[in-house]
Amino acid sequence: MDPLGKRPAAEDDSLISDCESGVSAGDTPPPFVENADLVRTRFVRGLVAHCFKPEVLAVRRNVCSSVMALARQHSFHVFARAVAELRGGNANVKFAWYGASSKEEINDIIQHGFGHAHSNGLRLSPQDSPLESVKSSVVDEDGLRHLLLCRVILGKTEVVPRGSYQCRSSSQEFDSGVDDLSNPKEYVIWCNQINTHVLPEYVLSFRLPSPLKGIVKIGEPLRPSSPWMAFPALISMLSKILPPSEVASIAKFHKDYREKRISRHELIQKVRVIAGDKLLLSVIKSFRAKKIPANFKDDKAKEWQADSQQLERNDCSYGSSISYYRK
Repeated sequence: MDPLGKRPAAEDDSLISDCESGVSAGDTPPPFVENADLVRTRFVRGLVAHCFKPEVLAVRRNVCSSVMALARQHSFHVFARAVAELRGGNANVKFAWYGASSKEEINDIIQHGFGHAHSNGLRLSPQDSPLESVKSSVVDEDGLRHLLLCRVILGKTEVVPRGSYQCRSSSQEFDSGVDDLSNPKEYVIWCNQINTHVLPEYVLSFRLPSPLKGIVKIGEPLRPSSPWMAFPALISMLSKILPPSEVASIAKFHKDYREKRISRHELIQKVRVIAGDKLLLSVIKSFRAKKIPANFKDDKAKEWQADSQQLERNDCSYGSSISYYRK
């Protein structure tokens, strides 16, 4: 049986991994060999489709060995069965990626579960579309990024647009959110269900080589030579281009992030929705060149904003994440 593929509906254990070997809470996760090739292959295939060629250095499995980890595993199992019963026998359990901000965050999630920074829900990427989670990951001191491959209970899904302020299901008819019902690129697990509906199973550590020609770097380390920009400086430059109401919204989201009301990923996604990727990219490039492009006038702001959705669908020609300093 393919451990990462679809399991037979009749299997009693089809809703949950056994978590019999791999990563112990609080410890450096040992390599897990049996399914590593399958995890690695599907991850690489998902990024190659967007013109990136990652170097996967390790795939490790979460061992639910502590009392609390076993309790979270059991809770996931119980809720999966409950959702299946509620939704006509189908809990709609999928594999999904979560982009971690650091190795410390990975260890904290494995040891204690997900924290409370995801007020608008936890955003994950489908197993075959890891790009958004890669964008939200951060390069560590060794030049590596880290993702969690999680098993998630989706149940019955509803459309939740990217950047939405929605923080819970719109009715009891739905269990989770997706950005698109037919071809989702983002799953949303609501904050009150994160530690019952999400079970981390694998840690994948990888390195992205220099991007292919014409593709902007994703979240480089915090150093002056990389395309990063202090958030206050970004807000200052956007204030010369965007309407005051939109600048105020961005400033509010930045304040929420500083006060840990929203995650870094949520902050970036909200700013991208308001300003648009094309405008943000040009502002960052202009900041590095110490000038604002003359073609950015107030009447152009909405045009750039309208372009962003198309850019999101055209990752091979753009394929970037807008990255900022944390403060």
